[in-house]
Amino acid sequence: MTPTELTYERFEGQEAAGQLDTFIAAYEEVYEEPPYREGPSDVAEFITHYQVHAQRAGMRLVIARDAEEVVGFTYGYLLPADSSWWKNVQKDLPGDFTREDGKRTWVILELAVRRPWRRRGVAAKLHAELLDGLDVERVTLTVRPEPEAKAAQTAYAAWGYREVGLSHPWPEAPFYTAMVLDLKTAA
Repeated sequence: MTPTELTYERFEGQEAAGQLDTFIAAYEEVYEEPPYREGPSDVAEFITHYQVHAQRAGMRLVIARDAEEVVGFTYGYLLPADSSWWKNVQKDLPGDFTREDGKRTWVILELAVRRPWRRRGVAAKLHAELLDGLDVERVTLTVRPEPEAKAAQTAYAAWGYREVGLSHPWPEAPFYTAMVLDLKTAA
C-alpha cells in the first residue's frame, strides 16, 4: 500500500464541524498510545475543543482513508488577532513575531496517523493537503519534545519547521516544542 492509493478529503468551515464522528475513533486509537495515554475524559475534552475550533475562521480538516477506513486526520485554523498562542511560549519573542491580525498565521492543532499506516508518507500527504492553497505567512504547531515525539519532531524539521521555544498551554499540560514554518521564504 502506498499513500497514493489512499484518498484525502478536505473539509472547510462548517463542513469540517460535521465530520467529528468520522474521525473520532481514529483520534481515540492514536491518543490512547504512549506518550499521550488519553482516556475517556481526555477524549470528551477533545470533542469539546474541536467543536469550538470548528467555528474558527479558516477552519480546515483533512481526513485520509483506505477505502472507507479512516487512517489519519489533521486540522487547523487561522490564529485570531487576539490569540494567546504566543503567550504560552516560555521565551521572550519579539513583538513583530507575536503580532497576529487574523490572517497572518495558521495553526495546526492535530495531525495523527493510526499505527498500521505510519512511516508510509501518510502524515506528509495529510500535511501537504492541509496547507495547499493557504494564503498565510506562516504555520505554527506544537509537538511533544524529544524523546517522546522524536518521529514527529524529525518530520516537522524535514518539512521546514523551526523551533521557537517551549510552550506550556495550560497549568496541567506538559511542555510542548513550539514550531513555525515560514511559507513566504519556503515558496
